[in-house]
Amino acid sequence: MSWSGRKVLVTGAAGFIGSHLTEALARDGAEVRAFVRYNSRNDYGWLEQLDETLRDEVEIFRGDLANPEAVANAVDGREIVFHLGALIPIPYSYQHPREFVEANAVGTLNVLEAARRGSVRRVVHTSTSEVYGTAQRVPIDEEHPLNAQSPYAATKIAADQLALSFWRSMETPVVVARPFNTYGPRQSARAVIPTLITQALALESVELGSTHPTRDFLYVGDLARGFMRCAEADGVEGEVINLGTGTEITIAELAETVFRLVGRESALTFSEERARPEKSEVERLLADATKAKRLLDWQAKVSLEEGLQRTIEWFEGSLDAYKPSIYNV
Repeated sequence: MSWSGRKVLVTGAAGFIGSHLTEALARDGAEVRAFVRYNSRNDYGWLEQLDETLRDEVEIFRGDLANPEAVANAVDGREIVFHLGALIPIPYSYQHPREFVEANAVGTLNVLEAARRGSVRRVVHTSTSEVYGTAQRVPIDEEHPLNAQSPYAATKIAADQLALSFWRSMETPVVVARPFNTYGPRQSARAVIPTLITQALALESVELGSTHPTRDFLYVGDLARGFMRCAEADGVEGEVINLGTGTEITIAELAETVFRLVGRESALTFSEERARPEKSEVERLLADATKAKRLLDWQAKVSLEEGLQRTIEWFEGSLDAYKPSIYNV
């Protein structure tokens, strides 16, 4: 379908993934309303990075997902809703789980209620591969058991099930997109790839915790395309769809790749301090993305090496966008 003139809402638009999706939609001509959380600085997060011409095309809507009136006003008149807004830092969820329930479960409920009452044609709800926990079988398909190993993952399971229940009981046109580990420009410095890149660029040695877990890393541009296909494809309401590459790499191997691309010798050190409680580490995530290929005609196109190179180049010119403390995460 053509995105030109399509009225869409993106929640979480100021964040890493949300800003990339907003940018892709605006470039394709969609009329994007970007839901951002109000702050006294009138700051739009990573949307500030968009080209000025694109930024001028995006309608900024300030609010809080926990406020049902604000969400209803944001959804009003929109044909498609991309729901990305969430609280996501996993270590923080162990300390303040109630905040995650409010943002992720209640916020999603407010989006679903507004969509149900409006004339929304499709809601693309964002899940996470963290809902699977450590893989019980690989590759992980959409029928894999859900096994939350963090309060964050538990609230995302709750949000996913709310979304699916609205489809089953009230035919609210929902698709659950379940991305695996996404990376790219603008990502939070707490994530492993920005941690590696920023430390490799700025420090003599790179400090990591556990390096044996494996992850399926998906470039953010591929994910934006996947979200858009979830909105476009026919007959996918009520479906849960993995978005991943189908390849995995250990954190240790990832670190060596980053060192090589940055052009320096490996200098890994290991930290005994862990922000995650014992036994909470998800050991292995590897996507089965055959359903996305079948239903969406989508598959990842950007290789890990190419995506890492793009990300490194962006960080080389953008370190001043982060606080100096990121070099010592």
